[in-house]
Amino acid sequence: MADIVARIAQGVGQVPRDQWDACAGTGNPFVCWDFLSALERSGSVGPGTGWQSLPLLIDGPDGRLAAVAPAYAKSHSQGEYVFDHQWADAWERAGGSYYPKIQVAAPFSPVPGPRLLSRDADCGPALIGGIEALVDQNRLSSAHATFVERDQVALFEAAGWLIREDSQFHWTNRGYGSFGDFLADLSSARRKNIRKERARAVEGLDIVHLTGAAITQAHWDIFWQFYQDTGARKWGRPYLTRDFFSMIGETMGDRLLLILALRGGRPIAGALNLIGREALYGRYWGCVEDVPNLHFELCYYQAIDAAIARGLGRVEAGAQGQHKLARGYAPEPTWSAHYIPDPSFRRAVAQFLAVERRDVQRSREWLAEHVPFRKGDA
Repeated sequence: MADIVARIAQGVGQVPRDQWDACAGTGNPFVCWDFLSALERSGSVGPGTGWQSLPLLIDGPDGRLAAVAPAYAKSHSQGEYVFDHQWADAWERAGGSYYPKIQVAAPFSPVPGPRLLSRDADCGPALIGGIEALVDQNRLSSAHATFVERDQVALFEAAGWLIREDSQFHWTNRGYGSFGDFLADLSSARRKNIRKERARAVEGLDIVHLTGAAITQAHWDIFWQFYQDTGARKWGRPYLTRDFFSMIGETMGDRLLLILALRGGRPIAGALNLIGREALYGRYWGCVEDVPNLHFELCYYQAIDAAIARGLGRVEAGAQGQHKLARGYAPEPTWSAHYIPDPSFRRAVAQFLAVERRDVQRSREWLAEHVPFRKGDA
């Protein structure tokens, strides 16, 4: 550990693709070089966005990268989905400067995954130490690793980082051979409601699934309209640029699934998913025509169909959304980790997190009792 030196690059794009991906692995598409570098090349992160890419790197004895962490200097708290605005306000009121802070994350992606990417599992603590050094040496307020996969939470906790807990709704594949098999696991009332909901949503529409080269620039043009509409309503302005979608379509098209609803051959709504080794990740949705329940059809039910067809173990449909519960998506814990060097500020945040964690766990327990599965099957 004492001989390991971490360094910082000026962007993921400055790192050799093969070496980054040797550390990132193939399981989670949101930490691969193609996805993260496309964010930079498209201008979705970088100058003027409040996201400055500063990936942390550790070289191995063979001269190749042994470990990396996707880190960013942030000048705001937007696009993170783990909300620390109250912390920022408290620190500013106390006379400190909360920003810039360090964010270890896949930008704009509330998707649990690895944040310490390594060819050698022993490099995790060294990466954490490098992040802490970056904060300490630059007298920054804090560092935050968001949506940390379950297996890496203990590494941050062992290093003394504060752990924050939240919940998402995920669908789990119990070995289903078809959507009908999944429905058979639900209560009769819920099964009947979903059948009606699906039939009404697709009446007069055609649903198509596109991946790889089948997704053309014309498809990205119409999906960009969908995305802009949703982004304007949710965030005020979309986080991602139009170029980003073309770039990931060119470099990782086989890991994309675009589901479109067509009326008379014209796309009126769409949902974009990323395909992982074990999960389908629902990310972006939008429409130009308001059709009741079509959002549920494209984002949740069609995603289940696609996951079953591909033999994937689960569907992760993004942040928030208690309405997912009635559609077979159950509450699952998510975690973030927070390094706060100031002792007084750390104590205050720790107290806040202790109270919040109890509330989150109680809520998740209540929700788990109301999943729509037949009694004894949940």
